Amino acid sequence: MSEKEKKVRELSAEEVLQKFDKESDKRELTGVWGKIISAICILFALFQLYTATFGVLDAHLQRAIHLAFGFLLIFLLYPSRHSWSRSKMHPFDAFLALLSAGTAMYLVVNYQELVLRAGMNTETDFIVGLIGTIMVFEAARRVVGWPMIIVAFCFMLYAFLGPYVPGILAHRGVGVQEMFDHLFFTTEGIFGTPMGVSSTFIYLFILFGAYLETTGLGKFFIDIANAIAGWAAGGPAKVAVLSSGLMGTVSGSSVGNVAGTGAFTIPMMKKLGYRPAFAGAVEAAASTGGQLMPPVMGAAAFLMAEFVGVPYFDVVKAAVIPAMLYYIGVWLGVHYEAKKFGLKGTPRDQLPKFKTLFLEKGHLAIPLIVIVYLLVSGYTPMRAALAAIVLTIVCACLRKSTRIGFKQIVQGLVDGSKGVLGVLIACATAGIIIGVVTKTGVGLKIATALLDLAGGNLLPAMFFTMITSLILGMGVPTTANYVITSTIAAPALVQMNVPVLAAHMFAFYFGIVADVTPPVALAAYAGAGIAGANPMRTGVIAAKLAIAAFIVPYIFVLAPELLMINATPFTICYSAFTAIVGMWGASMAMIGFCNNLLNIPQRILFLVGGICMIIPGVFTDGIGVPPIPVPYVWQRMHKVNGAIQQAGEDL
Repeated sequence: MSEKEKKVRELSAEEVLQKFDKESDKRELTGVWGKIISAICILFALFQLYTATFGVLDAHLQRAIHLAFGFLLIFLLYPSRHSWSRSKMHPFDAFLALLSAGTAMYLVVNYQELVLRAGMNTETDFIVGLIGTIMVFEAARRVVGWPMIIVAFCFMLYAFLGPYVPGILAHRGVGVQEMFDHLFFTTEGIFGTPMGVSSTFIYLFILFGAYLETTGLGKFFIDIANAIAGWAAGGPAKVAVLSSGLMGTVSGSSVGNVAGTGAFTIPMMKKLGYRPAFAGAVEAAASTGGQLMPPVMGAAAFLMAEFVGVPYFDVVKAAVIPAMLYYIGVWLGVHYEAKKFGLKGTPRDQLPKFKTLFLEKGHLAIPLIVIVYLLVSGYTPMRAALAAIVLTIVCACLRKSTRIGFKQIVQGLVDGSKGVLGVLIACATAGIIIGVVTKTGVGLKIATALLDLAGGNLLPAMFFTMITSLILGMGVPTTANYVITSTIAAPALVQMNVPVLAAHMFAFYFGIVADVTPPVALAAYAGAGIAGANPMRTGVIAAKLAIAAFIVPYIFVLAPELLMINATPFTICYSAFTAIVGMWGASMAMIGFCNNLLNIPQRILFLVGGICMIIPGVFTDGIGVPPIPVPYVWQRMHKVNGAIQQAGEDL
């Protein structure tokens, strides 16, 4: 690949990020302002590393300082209007940066007095809380986008208009001052659990990811995926699936993952002969799955551990098998699409050698292995992340080709601070939603309404929860997505005696799948942008490839052993095996190919057999076993008969 082609691809990826990922559309400043922003980023990183090493501050102090740094950077980096320059600072944004940071620091400066007053807030407190909340909305508009703002704003309106809401959702109403005091001066609103997690675990893991990217681990993942699967049928597409899954272990954004790996894999797929829409869809489906991949799961794993009240490692452990099933489903879809159109892989002599890559850059993956080991060993996520950050720098220095200097170490601090901004402000905005829920009890009311709609039956309740999660997850970043869906949708399943972790994972999965579900399929649109394809068609194909994500959550609610909840090794292995067989049948039905093109009856047999095998239970497995071999043998016989007939014609 020439340098010119590389630049074109990089530019394409950058344009896609700016168009579909609000977090990437920020100022790139030089000169004095560039130095000021870098200094703020470094101070932010040092504050987080110091408190992680020597102990976090009181909850409100830790979170307020964290938000103050976030406010400063967001208003300085993200322009108020889309038309404003990305290379110059606007005085209005500088003013808002100081004003917003001042509201957060008001809590720090007056902390003792606020504690002694014990909720007896003054008019000044109310004004500061009002301005601070407005600043959260404005910062979220710049970084996260309108969907989450609309959801949070509707919740606030609901809090004020409670007495006028009809039916079961009605409540006594919340006063204006009471609402803003609750949101800004307690730890049940903006400074609630999501902000607490952001100011501790999430920042460190994002900094860890920034250093991994600095060392070149992302490129290493793509090269390794090429070496493993690039030669196979549909090689570049399988490379996209594998590399996106690997990147997903530390990535926090579906769209960012699409742009990062898709800039390489999508042109390769198109060159091989894949339709542009399918190439974009493969990358979108694979990248979206990255948010379901442990250990980070788009930073939602940390929030889930706090909300559910289980150790962080339990969440990671529970996510392993569902994530594997998801990627197996996407991989099979890609494989049969390649077989269907006769798409070959890249010649082996044009691919990197696995042994050479592993010897040259394999040490870059050591921190990932160590962080998993530390978590399994019982270390807290903060300690594990701290150790992994240090180890990443040390491992990079083991070889001259990957060594990073002092300048790159400092740049890692800057990149980590910038990388956390989207999660930070999403957590603050999610706190507004949680504040309204705790003040009005609307979460329980919605859960009750969903149960009434489902008539008390689990399957309809899961279906309505799925639809709710898909709608709430449209256009919303992963962490905010989880907070919203877990607050609004998950309680309905919990009330039906579904294990809490399974209910939260169910809502989380469907919130994430919204990224590839039309009409608002941001990951699919990003893939379409790089591939030059029709966005809606790309979204439809991506949803078809991601069929596993629509099925797997139903499985682990009905069979929690897939989440390793109260399960024996035998039940885990048996459920996983039958689910994989089911995914195989469902994938062939969706693509319409086995050994040859499938007709409608054959596709129906594969689909019915696949779904029955996926649904847990010996009875459903017994129903699912017969339909799958029938079309397979039918196809094999047709292929053999065709070969015999061709041989006869040749004679």
